[in-house]
Amino acid sequence: MKYNKIGKTKYKISEIGFGAEWMAGKPYEEIKKIITHCEKNGINFLDCWMSDPEVRSNLGKAIHENRDKWIIQGHIGSTWQNNQYVRTRQMDKVIPAFEDLLTRLQTDHIEFGMIHYVDEVEEYKKIINGEFIDYVHKLKEENKIHHIGLSTHNPEVGLLAANNPEIELLMLSLNPAFDMMPPVVLDDYFEKEKYSQDLGGIQPIRSQLYQTCQDTNTAITVMKGYAGGRLFNKEDSPFGIAMTPLQCIHYALTRPSSKSILVGINSIKELDDALYYEKASEEEKDYSKILTTAPQHSYLGKCTYCGHCAPCPFEINIAMVNKLYDLAVVHEEVPESIREHYNNLDAHASLCFGCKKCEERCPFGVEIIEVMKKASKLFGK
Repeated sequence: MKYNKIGKTKYKISEIGFGAEWMAGKPYEEIKKIITHCEKNGINFLDCWMSDPEVRSNLGKAIHENRDKWIIQGHIGSTWQNNQYVRTRQMDKVIPAFEDLLTRLQTDHIEFGMIHYVDEVEEYKKIINGEFIDYVHKLKEENKIHHIGLSTHNPEVGLLAANNPEIELLMLSLNPAFDMMPPVVLDDYFEKEKYSQDLGGIQPIRSQLYQTCQDTNTAITVMKGYAGGRLFNKEDSPFGIAMTPLQCIHYALTRPSSKSILVGINSIKELDDALYYEKASEEEKDYSKILTTAPQHSYLGKCTYCGHCAPCPFEINIAMVNKLYDLAVVHEEVPESIREHYNNLDAHASLCFGCKKCEERCPFGVEIIEVMKKASKLFGK
């Protein structure tokens, strides 16, 4: 396993990190097996943005014996309200939620305290100039967080964070689809020989963001490296050709200032697929042939199951409905296993009444209401 140093901090994190968002609903025994497998294979970096108390408790129990071997990226502003995840800046919710995170992870500190999911410039400014950042400073003074980070899907916000000397770590949604845009001259910062003349390049603002992170020594940890798995399917991928996990990982880790890709996994096998990167050949990692065939547009309108659409007033697990719908429609008939998973959801898509609050929160412009209608029709409820 390769390890990368985070800025001026003392921490070196594994380039393959454990993004634990899919641990929701899994029994402790299964989570413990995955944690143990991570430890045996050199993974030392854990992201926990989830507010679900059971997930937090199971992760804390699983890492407790080897807490000193883990570097934790935990989120401030991710709360659990009425049995749902809610992102909030209300301090009467933020403070107990973070204290709950420490308690359930069975630790008195986390290494990186992440200002959770900031996708609007105005929201960033309010955070940095208000009581939220005062609380973050207090956590650092009390040694409950050792360093400050921020998570975002918006490169404009990323640029502001990268230019803020207080913020040493940026968690960014990053994959080749998110980077693509209409043809432009490639930024000189990238090594042009890695790219074909036919490649359109990346959005200028993202190129600027990567350069700025390099200049300011702001580390990047990668989320959405697989675009919710859609890059593995040629029908869903904007490239028209399926990519492999190795290609996605390699793309993410070869961006300037990228230190670790947080792999969301469901099983030991999926974890092994990512770990294989450490011994894969350069040919297996190569993504250039895929990118040279890419349609020239950004990757928008596709659900990556990030969960930021929550909360739903009827407690629909929107991300899960989207995932089950996507899994179902690739078959001629809905597999019984997928139908049963859908039927066992506490709330079904038919409860959606089209308020569109979820669409306002979606970072990727997904037409969620239409998906809910299609899912209701497909599954019959």
